Amino acid sequence: MYTRRNFIRTTAAAAITAPFIVKSSAIAGLGHVAPSDKINIGIIGCGPMGTANLNTCASSEKAVITAACDVWKERLDRTVAQHANCKGYSNYHDLLNHGGVDGVIISTPAHWHAIQAIDAAKAGKHIYLQKPMAMHFAESVAIRNAVRRHKVICQIGTQIHASDHYRRMVELVRSGNLGHIATVRTFFVMNSAPDGIGSGFNTDKVPEGLNWNEWVGPARMQPFNPNLVKEAYYHCFWMDFSGGWTPGMAPHITDLPIWAMNLDYPTEISSTGGRYVLKDDSDAYDNQEILWRYPNMTMTWMFSATNSHGWAFHNADRSGLGYETGMQRRLGIYFHGENGTLMTDYSSHILVPEGNKMDGMQTPPQSIPSSPGQELEWIDCIKSGQQPLCNPEYHVKVDVPVVLSLLSMKLGRSIRFDPQTEKIVDDKEATRLAMPEYRAPYKLPKEYL
Repeated sequence: MYTRRNFIRTTAAAAITAPFIVKSSAIAGLGHVAPSDKINIGIIGCGPMGTANLNTCASSEKAVITAACDVWKERLDRTVAQHANCKGYSNYHDLLNHGGVDGVIISTPAHWHAIQAIDAAKAGKHIYLQKPMAMHFAESVAIRNAVRRHKVICQIGTQIHASDHYRRMVELVRSGNLGHIATVRTFFVMNSAPDGIGSGFNTDKVPEGLNWNEWVGPARMQPFNPNLVKEAYYHCFWMDFSGGWTPGMAPHITDLPIWAMNLDYPTEISSTGGRYVLKDDSDAYDNQEILWRYPNMTMTWMFSATNSHGWAFHNADRSGLGYETGMQRRLGIYFHGENGTLMTDYSSHILVPEGNKMDGMQTPPQSIPSSPGQELEWIDCIKSGQQPLCNPEYHVKVDVPVVLSLLSMKLGRSIRFDPQTEKIVDDKEATRLAMPEYRAPYKLPKEYL
């Protein structure tokens, strides 16, 4: 029961046991792996994130790893050696032509996601696509349309979506206890100022066995930087390979309010920000503010790479006035309702009632089943023929607001958007820039737009 004197904070249980799946009429009639057969999994991009996804799939008795692809021979050889009967490829088209692959993990940098996901769907491969789903509006829609047209199972890799804590927060918001929620605030902060990832690392000396031209692929060609190829964390410092930290983290954080409130696309997107403090080899903005306008409510996003203050989530001990002095990555979501405010992050929450407006209200019962995790849920869905919860039909509502915010910041003005037609309103320049410009010979297939 909620009272004015009872601010509630809980920590989500770590155990997750059963898949949460949702039917999709778009996959009716698709042939699926027989329940008695193992699913043959391939991977494109054998870096640390992809390897973690692959190892989770390999832990399932329902799956076997049969193929791997990477343009860096060292990483490819290491992955192939870890899995018996796994064939290695340096070109992802060859992997997609591998007759024994049922599903493919795509864990390459974000600038490759659209092309590779569309090609995988055309090849009839089920897809586990790491976030961010895309970097440009046209890519977001094209991925969704390709999955829809070719009737493949697709999971977007926002792992926190599978947590029990997020499910409890969805139930709490949907209970109506907070009343009408007019404002949601989201944030992600860290402090890497002023040196960032360091400087002076750009070079033409590429490690032996790494095909740099293929790694850059459809992006703008630029000098090799060893930080770029370390892991996904570093991609977020470069615009060409990630779109910055907002596509890197917002899909995890804004996912909760979009899920809990069943939000459609925003009707207006306003963003400002820039590169104000960092002095390193990277080029992404180090601060950004976003305002998304929805019918009857607004949602904001604040990102800073130059300060790590986290408001109510600044430190673990919120009962006292002492604050940790260490710089950390911090994040949070604030639901401001007429009856109270819900503050939450990945594992805990605080409820702050408005006076006595929440007195007598009960914690809602658990109604959303647990998930075994994003990767294992994907495998279960390939078996069952049902789309996973975080499929592109849903996740496009998470991805499009993010990519349009980057466009708003680039243009220096708001963008109006029509959710019904999925079109930018009365802005020819924004419409043109919503289509990515790839380095030749790469092209985004227009038949999926």
